[in-house]
Amino acid sequence: MKHSLVIQGKGKQGKINKNIYGQFAEHLGRCIYEGMWVGEDSSIPNSGGIRNDVLEALRKLSIPVLRWPGGCFADEYHWKDGIGPKEQRKRMVNTHWGGVVENNHFGTHEFMQLCELLETEPYICGNVGSGSVQEMSEWVEYMTFDGESPMADWRRSNGREQPWKLKYFGVGNENWGCGGNMRADFYADQYRVFQTYVRNYGDNQIYKIAGGANVDDYNWTEVLIRDAGRLMDGLSLHNYTIAGSWENKRPALGFDEAEWFETMRKSLHMDELITRHSAIMDQYDPDKRVGLIVDEWGTWFKSEPGTNPGFLYQQNTMRDALVAALHLHIFHKHHQRVQMANIAQMVNVLQAMILTEGDSMLLTPTYHVFEMFKVHQDAEVLTAYAEAGAYGLNGEILPQVTLSASRQTNGDVYISLSNIDPASGAELELKLEGLSQLGEISGRVLTSDHMQAHNTFDQPDLVQPRAFTGFRAAGDDLLQVELPPLSVVVLKVKTA
Repeated sequence: MKHSLVIQGKGKQGKINKNIYGQFAEHLGRCIYEGMWVGEDSSIPNSGGIRNDVLEALRKLSIPVLRWPGGCFADEYHWKDGIGPKEQRKRMVNTHWGGVVENNHFGTHEFMQLCELLETEPYICGNVGSGSVQEMSEWVEYMTFDGESPMADWRRSNGREQPWKLKYFGVGNENWGCGGNMRADFYADQYRVFQTYVRNYGDNQIYKIAGGANVDDYNWTEVLIRDAGRLMDGLSLHNYTIAGSWENKRPALGFDEAEWFETMRKSLHMDELITRHSAIMDQYDPDKRVGLIVDEWGTWFKSEPGTNPGFLYQQNTMRDALVAALHLHIFHKHHQRVQMANIAQMVNVLQAMILTEGDSMLLTPTYHVFEMFKVHQDAEVLTAYAEAGAYGLNGEILPQVTLSASRQTNGDVYISLSNIDPASGAELELKLEGLSQLGEISGRVLTSDHMQAHNTFDQPDLVQPRAFTGFRAAGDDLLQVELPPLSVVVLKVKTA
């Protein structure tokens, strides 16, 4: 059966904020230490302690924004322990993630260096749960003040003469849980106090992000936007895609089609969550000034056997690739409200872009989706009827195909498609209305012949994009496409 889809090129729908393609790096497991930071004296080639192979790979993603230092870790992190001579920095126990001792060698200066090397905006999350207003205020002053003050002078004595530019700052993290087990009313008041002292120094203007809801806690969103909305620029939302339950997560490998289907269904639930949280925000913020910031999302499976369960290390398969594509399409759809998203996490943790082992490194299927989809960053949204077909299992039905389209300033149109059916392809007829005559068309595809396909250190290139030729122009504005099973495709359409 052929499915007809329409992409509408007329009218201005707005842009896909590039920050939807943001990343997240927490002090968790081997994300920071070993994954990115190896130290200046490491035998692994590095730039100021940051490993070069990971840097090179991450640069190819054009990462727009990077969240740090947590996560749950943020509300036990005291920034003053992570500056100054490394041999004098306090060691600490990471109580949330594995109980390991950290030496604090990766702190504010090292994170800002990482962001400069990646040419990405830093997004720092401050400590509300176990910190103080003064501690948070002084951190912002240390980073951004250009005048004479104790904090600015301290920064200079630690080797950084000029202040950094800091645009994004989170006032706490998951304060309903690991960030203090607060009630919504209490955190709203805490937010109002703490954010007062997150000051703008000179021409540095901070976009303040309040700690938002866990999954479907719609009351939290209403209390925050009602009682503190005028004092925030963004409100976060956290939701993970879990096969099984929170208490009994299923493994990242060895799954069957029922677990594949469950994962796809739970991924698509993000659409409902954003719709309902956005509707609440619309009541108090009809102009959509406050962005919805989905700064933790992605798959969360059972940790790999033989690894520290507190390190959240998991393999990454074609299932993860489809999860990424579905989420990015949903974020595109809600581009008027969703202004940033940060997948968890960048290296070696949960739905990672990169896995490392010693001096070896591999790129995951999720990495390849982000690399393929980066063409959508800051591009103009094109209206598309975005769901087609039916993928069913045990009486449940999901849309088989999702689609998103955008246009570059030079007129090039990019169409991204996903087919979540692991056994059946999909025949599509795409009508591109209101666009100039179709010119050159090219494509790339990420797929495999089985659901559990993934890259290993022995076979690091088993799953990677390749040229896609399953399309043909069938008229001035008509494109026929044959999607393989379990696939992600990006088409580039030049318009005459």
